[in-house]
Amino acid sequence: MMNCTIFPQTNYKEIVSDLKNSPELPFSNVLSIKEISKKMQEVSYRERIFTPEITLLAFLSQVMDDDHSQQAAVTKVIATLVANGKEPPSSNTSAYSQARSRLSEDILASLVRTIAEELASDIPSNWLWMGRKIKLVDGSTLSMPDTLENQAMYPQTGTQKFDIGFPIARVVVLIDYITGVVMDLAIGAYSGKETGEHALFRQLVPSLACGDILLGDRYYPSFFLMATLIQLGVDGVFPIHSARKYDFNQGISLGANDHIIEWKKPTKPEWMGQDEYDAFPVEITVREVAIDQHRNGFRSRTMVLVTTFLDPIAVTRNDLANLYDYRWFVELSLRDIKTTMHMDILRGKSPDMVRKEIWVHLLAYNLIRKIMAQAAFIHEKSTKELSFKLALQTIKAFQRAGILDEDNHHVYLKLLDAIVTKKVGHRNGRQEPRNVKRRPKAFPRLQHARGFYKNAA
Repeated sequence: MMNCTIFPQTNYKEIVSDLKNSPELPFSNVLSIKEISKKMQEVSYRERIFTPEITLLAFLSQVMDDDHSQQAAVTKVIATLVANGKEPPSSNTSAYSQARSRLSEDILASLVRTIAEELASDIPSNWLWMGRKIKLVDGSTLSMPDTLENQAMYPQTGTQKFDIGFPIARVVVLIDYITGVVMDLAIGAYSGKETGEHALFRQLVPSLACGDILLGDRYYPSFFLMATLIQLGVDGVFPIHSARKYDFNQGISLGANDHIIEWKKPTKPEWMGQDEYDAFPVEITVREVAIDQHRNGFRSRTMVLVTTFLDPIAVTRNDLANLYDYRWFVELSLRDIKTTMHMDILRGKSPDMVRKEIWVHLLAYNLIRKIMAQAAFIHEKSTKELSFKLALQTIKAFQRAGILDEDNHHVYLKLLDAIVTKKVGHRNGRQEPRNVKRRPKAFPRLQHARGFYKNAA
């Protein structure tokens, strides 16, 4: 039951046969870079070299490249225009920088969500878990240049001395487990009122649909979140919060360390309005179950999960244990976005550009995930078996060769073949120490703004 993401052989030959006889690739209805270019051409601006279309393509190239500088993006535009017999712009980055500032954040966010929704809605039924979609939620932080504008919107942590730290933004992402695409994202300050992960996640609730399954860490299962999921028809599975006490001798027993219990509504939190509070039920029914986690070379440990799956026959204890293991994929996805795509340290000098930079990163990420889904479908693989880094490297190599074209099926299938050549290992629940071996260079640390030292010299 839990292996439904490992695609069965049933009807696969018929699927491949239909695919070969069809002029379209799988997920061909999902937005491609060509369709995005057409949409950007519809945006009305006066005649410039850096049109919205060229600007967005350059921006995408910038976030996908190891060299994230604007200069590198401009030189690619120059080379492309010269190769097409057109007059190139100056190598000065000012025009490109101004063109990026004119891009609409709303349009960028809409493109990210559209790709995710179209891809998630077109998933083959045999990719689903018990016929249902799984969504993953998690939070993270991003650093950015230390400018006055960024500090005002995304202040540094209070534990750091002024002029030493960097502005920090908190983000919460909602990721589709089956395809890996980012469904939606909320951005806020690192600290302050309505900036916690719960507050940001409330902005993402509209992206959940009836029948979805939501997985998250122990920070999320509050009374109000679980009640909201029940109202939406969404099932959730989370480790129980460390502050919540449980007693398997109470409630309706479903077996050893497995019971159904009533959670009573707590007092109204400060952030919630009275009408909203009154709309919640006085109590909700949830299931608490203890599962054993086994890792080779380590002692087994017990974790208590809280879930809205109340039927122990339809969803057993082992089903829940295996299902929660899938949550680890959100950690891997965030690593792909932040580390592989270098989004952990942003380059925008203003909050407006910071947010646009984030959305363009996610747009590039979702486009890559679309191609990975196509490769997985054609080669009877799970998307979790494919390496995101290899996919990114392969796509960039085909781009540099000028042969990345979804309409050229022969070449495009070669691209998909290359993406599936490497199979990543089974990585559920893997834990790595947050230590580094390479020592930093022995330069003294800045204790003031850099300008202070320049003036002192």
